[in-house]
Amino acid sequence: MIFRAKFPKTVPLTIQWLLMLSFTYLIIFTMLRVATVVLFIPANTEASSLLPSFWLGFRYDAKWISIILLPIAVLSVYPRFSPFFSEKNKKFWSYYLAITTLIVLFFFGADFGNFSYNHTRINASALNFAEDPLISFQMLWQSYPMVWLVTALVVAVFLLSKLFKHTHVLTTKRNLQENLTYKRRWHAGAIIFLLWCLFGIFSFHPIKWKDAFELNDNFKSYVALNPLQNFFTTLQLRKPSFDDAKAKEYFPLIADFLQFDSKNITDEDYSRDVLPNSKSLESRPNVILVICESFSMYKSSMSGNPLNTTPYFKQLCDSGIFFNRCFTPTFGTARGVFAIITGIPDVQLSKFSTRNPEAIRQHTIINSFEDYNKFYFLGGNSDFNNFDGLIKNINEVKIYQEGSFKSKPLNVWGISDKNLFLEAENVFNDQKKPFFAIVQTADNHRPYSIPPEDTDFEKRMVDEDTLHKYGFESLQEFQSFCYTDYCFKTLIENAKKQSWFDNTIFVFVGDHGVEGETSAIYPTAWDKGSLSDEHVPLLFYAPQLLTPQMHQEVVSQIDLLPTLAGMLHQPYTNTTLGRDVLNSKNKMNAAFIIHHDEGNIGIVTNDYYFVKNLRINKEMLMPVNSDFLSLDAKAKDSVENKLSKLTSGIYETAKWMLVNNKIK
Repeated sequence: MIFRAKFPKTVPLTIQWLLMLSFTYLIIFTMLRVATVVLFIPANTEASSLLPSFWLGFRYDAKWISIILLPIAVLSVYPRFSPFFSEKNKKFWSYYLAITTLIVLFFFGADFGNFSYNHTRINASALNFAEDPLISFQMLWQSYPMVWLVTALVVAVFLLSKLFKHTHVLTTKRNLQENLTYKRRWHAGAIIFLLWCLFGIFSFHPIKWKDAFELNDNFKSYVALNPLQNFFTTLQLRKPSFDDAKAKEYFPLIADFLQFDSKNITDEDYSRDVLPNSKSLESRPNVILVICESFSMYKSSMSGNPLNTTPYFKQLCDSGIFFNRCFTPTFGTARGVFAIITGIPDVQLSKFSTRNPEAIRQHTIINSFEDYNKFYFLGGNSDFNNFDGLIKNINEVKIYQEGSFKSKPLNVWGISDKNLFLEAENVFNDQKKPFFAIVQTADNHRPYSIPPEDTDFEKRMVDEDTLHKYGFESLQEFQSFCYTDYCFKTLIENAKKQSWFDNTIFVFVGDHGVEGETSAIYPTAWDKGSLSDEHVPLLFYAPQLLTPQMHQEVVSQIDLLPTLAGMLHQPYTNTTLGRDVLNSKNKMNAAFIIHHDEGNIGIVTNDYYFVKNLRINKEMLMPVNSDFLSLDAKAKDSVENKLSKLTSGIYETAKWMLVNNKIK
């Protein structure tokens, strides 16, 4: 072992120590990469296929090890800064290594947590939550064994610092007779070697972040990348950008997709005024829009999931206008709420648009609901993810949040969803005018709290194997999903007793889905393409106003507001990418999807899911109704070409709209 290896007497002490430190850090990084594989390797991935990932990962690790050790190598060119010059220097560099090791282990610890939930390496998107440090910390504290995790981190850093000191002592003892601390050629060689590692060891080309994605497999790419490389590289993606020329280039394609009239096409204008149609409701119905936390379609009863988690909501779907193939553009609550309110997919890569001053001020169709009282209800704090800033795009909206309610908070997310519905209904009962209300739920999210007071809710017990087979990671997650159905029942059954119920449209939509095991329910594309992250129920429920309909065509979360506005005898202005899917003839049924971390963008249609990567030349076409693609080469090329252009067109247009669809 290198700790006991004999070095030539001409090798300075600092260089000997740097060699031992390099080897130690290499072992640490490799063990952490192995842990990533052991904990998160997909069932269909062979361990032997990860060898290229480990080789590339070694090169990334060498880069970051050189970043850690270069300060020692460079400053030790001056002997008085050498770790072996004095006891004071020894302590200084020992503290330096302890701090850098703490940073390394912190990133890996956070990465394991992110991987367990999002199935991706940690990246600069994590800073979105750092902007709400107190709420984020409370969520972590209530969801994870933070005391044990912090203790493990401290103990690991302590033991490693002891190891670093031991290597220092060992180096000194090994060279008692000839204590050589400096020799120019050795130090120059060490610095050159570390710079080569920084550049990209064993290569004459610089190692880049995107090199990992040339492995053409998300998990293999993430195994290669270490969290430090992924996080600091993606920092540059936190500012919105758009290409005006590309947006204009794709305008004819988008105009055709949105079925613009001649005026819009001539003016190259996305803004269109929509008049009421012949079937629109003239009763000026109230609207209650429920944005449902993590409401994955495949986990619900509507998908045929044998666990039957949402029997009451399925009854509502059977009695309303239900879309069983609605897709959110993205994963994440902030991005989902943004898409619903604005009609624009949040395509900004590493920062939520709700957090970006350049994108937050957006036009919304809700403002076309004139002479309506408008409300927003959130059980917790609307400062989180700057929901407050987004919702204030709605004129004269009244926000009810933490501190506005009589009910006591359940957890970090505020009051329970059941109490949130009941408190909101108390407000509705006092209204003399039509109202438009947004109610945003939160209980179907870690820490998966269920109020002890709700004794009439049955906590069903299911064995672990069955839970995993049908998409649930834990019993707590399963029970929380069932509790969501209980809360919906509370909302509707109480509303039925009120005078405003008969003239109210309830809209339910998931803010996003959650990736999980779907093979028992859906074809391969839902797992291979991570479609379960975005597949959510969409329901318009108003038994006295709407005729029940089941829709199996693909629609998008951004279509919600135009479709809702089209139900009412209410003119409105649409400036973005959403469409009225109930009043559009001969439209192309399609939904845009972006997986920010992987850099994948794509289109899902009634038959296919097409996806391509922003960073590498990779495209994939998957059937969504079966496990096998039944197209010949010519037909496959035709479909891919059409969907590829539409994917790029929506992506470039959405980037442009994030910055240019501002409230005038």
